Amino acid sequence: MSSQIAGVLQLLALISALALAHRPLGDYMAEVYSSGKHYRPERWVYRVIGADPAAEMRWPAYLRAVLAFSVVSVLFLYLMQRVQGSLPGSLGFASIDPDQAFNTAVSFVANTNWQSYYGEQAMAHVVQTGGLAVQNFVSAAVGMAVAVALVRGFSRSRTGELGNFWTDLVRGTVRILLPISVIGAVVLVACGAIQNFSGIHQVGQFMGGTQEWNGGAVASQEAIKELGTNGGGYFNANSAHPFENPNPLSNLFEIFLILLIPFALTRTFGRMVGSSKQGYAILGAMAVIWVGFTVLMMWTEFAHRGPAFEMAGGAMEGKETRFGIAGSSLFAVATTLTSTGAVNSFHSSYTGFGGGITMLGMQLGEIAPGGVGSGLYGMLIMAVIAVFIAGLMVGRTPEYLGKKIGTRQIKLAACYLLVTPALVLGFTAVAVALPTPAESMTNTGAHGFSEILYAYTSGANNNGSAFAGLDADTPWFNTTIGIAMALGRFLPMVFVLALAGSLAEQQPVPTTAGTLRTDKPLYAGLLVGTVVTVTGLTYFPALALGPLAEGLAS
Repeated sequence: MSSQIAGVLQLLALISALALAHRPLGDYMAEVYSSGKHYRPERWVYRVIGADPAAEMRWPAYLRAVLAFSVVSVLFLYLMQRVQGSLPGSLGFASIDPDQAFNTAVSFVANTNWQSYYGEQAMAHVVQTGGLAVQNFVSAAVGMAVAVALVRGFSRSRTGELGNFWTDLVRGTVRILLPISVIGAVVLVACGAIQNFSGIHQVGQFMGGTQEWNGGAVASQEAIKELGTNGGGYFNANSAHPFENPNPLSNLFEIFLILLIPFALTRTFGRMVGSSKQGYAILGAMAVIWVGFTVLMMWTEFAHRGPAFEMAGGAMEGKETRFGIAGSSLFAVATTLTSTGAVNSFHSSYTGFGGGITMLGMQLGEIAPGGVGSGLYGMLIMAVIAVFIAGLMVGRTPEYLGKKIGTRQIKLAACYLLVTPALVLGFTAVAVALPTPAESMTNTGAHGFSEILYAYTSGANNNGSAFAGLDADTPWFNTTIGIAMALGRFLPMVFVLALAGSLAEQQPVPTTAGTLRTDKPLYAGLLVGTVVTVTGLTYFPALALGPLAEGLAS
């Protein structure tokens, strides 16, 4: 069997598995966020934190709860890293430096999981499991809560109430993320991933020296790392490490976990707004972009350019032979079109166009299907923009799901779209212009520029993957990427929740013959075109200086 056919079969198997899980999981999540019942363990949590689960929140209160919880999480994780050397089970590792501790704390709380350190050489068991793994759960639950709040904004009328953040946070963690992660961890252990609290031990002599490895609760962290679209690896090699991702079966399963909740949330959206067809329209737009990027990536990496490529069967540089080009391409597209950031190959070693595809996936806003929660609310923002553009074409006030999209709504949507490009392009321009940050580039020319562009694209879009080659463990990059991660995560949430509140206050308008049908393939096509045109062209000049220039020169 050729590698290309194997890649197609993997893609079809993945689509089939996602299709089977789509309806039951989507329906279950809709019931979770709509239920009035509180389980006993959940009530214990509410008592501890002093929250009233029955109290409804307007959007300013919901936002304050999101920000307060996130600030406390950053402080807690920062302190854990700063005192790591004094904690039990520290494996002899020193405490983390202030700038790196700040960067890592913001990174994991923002669901970015950018890592400028060697995981197996810096973070011990307590910080890994009690700090980083916990944030893998709750940061994902925060994104899902904000998405559900926006969906309630569309489904409710004549009220500004969007639900209760603490209830949404606890339910998302306890009822959705935790049980699926347990099952996922068991599957990964069965595939060969490790799960222990082993100390450091030597594994052999290599080139005149010794090599040492430490164990860890890897399978359990790997499961929520992918399911929650987090991406931070227990080891520096991330999902290319055999302890995290042992074989092609575990590789395909991890890709399945990455895409599972973001795609299923479209079904949840349809159920909560009372129209499954609306959910299928959003799903269709996401699927078209994802499949298109996957096919394009495989074609780019399989294309033979000279004897070396022909002998290897394609562009194998930087890829694990366990996974090959197909498994690596599938993983790369899944992780950059979501906010996961996990890697099973080095994106810097992809062809010029292949590296550009990974960057463009993030720059589109990671909405196909995007991160858990963030992908759905990002695509719904684009849906609002799409109906606004359609309204301009026909000279009619735009409507979406019975809500008028007026001046306030379109301003909030526009502000959402402008946040990440401003962060990415602004920080990249400053870093390239200053002498010190540019010294961190391993390469010069177009590829060197791509290293910096990729770093800020990854940080501001809450992805976390890296274009290997950039020395990002410096005060400049730790601080500026940390700022980009924080602003790129929480500023858009301000506009999302404000939009949700304004929509929830509206009275639905009746459907007429002039109403744009947003549950039809025509609208799904318009939505895809809007995503590519509005967001893609924003970054075209920067892409032309980096991956496009490199691809055309090769």
